[in-house]
Amino acid sequence: MHSPITRINDQSMKTVALIQARMSSRRLPGKVLRDISGQPMILHVLRRARQASSIDSVAVITSVHEDDDAIKDLCAKNRLACFRGSLDDVLDRYYQAARYFQADIVVRLTADCPLLDPRIINKVVQAFHQDAFDYVSNTLDCTYPDGLDTEVFRFAALEKAWQEARLPSEREHVTAYIYKHPELFRLGSVKQEPDLSALRWTVDTPQDLDFVRMIYRLINKVDFGMQEILTLLQAHPEIMQVNADQQRNEGYLRSLQEDLKATTDSR
Repeated sequence: MHSPITRINDQSMKTVALIQARMSSRRLPGKVLRDISGQPMILHVLRRARQASSIDSVAVITSVHEDDDAIKDLCAKNRLACFRGSLDDVLDRYYQAARYFQADIVVRLTADCPLLDPRIINKVVQAFHQDAFDYVSNTLDCTYPDGLDTEVFRFAALEKAWQEARLPSEREHVTAYIYKHPELFRLGSVKQEPDLSALRWTVDTPQDLDFVRMIYRLINKVDFGMQEILTLLQAHPEIMQVNADQQRNEGYLRSLQEDLKATTDSR
């Protein structure tokens, strides 16, 4: 029988943002190093994460696959913390990285979100600390644009998921085991009004990359947040048509199909 995790006081706990990155994206290979406004995408994500005052340190976590040597080299060149682990078992990569960086609280971010808003990261982390939560995100009940995703969870919750998760989707998508087991973990959700979840600000396809490049070019500075993007889109709604036909969470939905296949094959 499963038992709930033990919670400890949040004061003086180390909060580490771990940004997952790989070169082998199915729809847009090498996307995390694609140029946006004169810099690789991942450097924009790192800069934005480091601007969040609620985070103690930031690191890139990539795989040991040779394709991801380029990410390691970029981090070395820019003196950025980098950890390498499993390519496909991203849950194990997160667990090993969190142990390595001695994280008590983990902020999960992804390198394909170059429009991340540090203020929203802070909002999710602050919500995590308001109660004895094990996991808080702005993705359980999606009301933010896709691409502002922030998940915050205890190392103890990550460790329990690492020990017990078995399904392919749970190993690839890191937190799936946690939010699928509310009987084990205390979950919290950060929502906003109005619901902006139909807006797509992440980068999975060439169209997404075109959209983000357009945002950076028209705002014409590197540091801006959600409200400035919304103001731009209100003035130029045609920009949203650039990537309007893309599906949210396509990767996770594909993993669920792999779960079904794995379950069928084991019978």
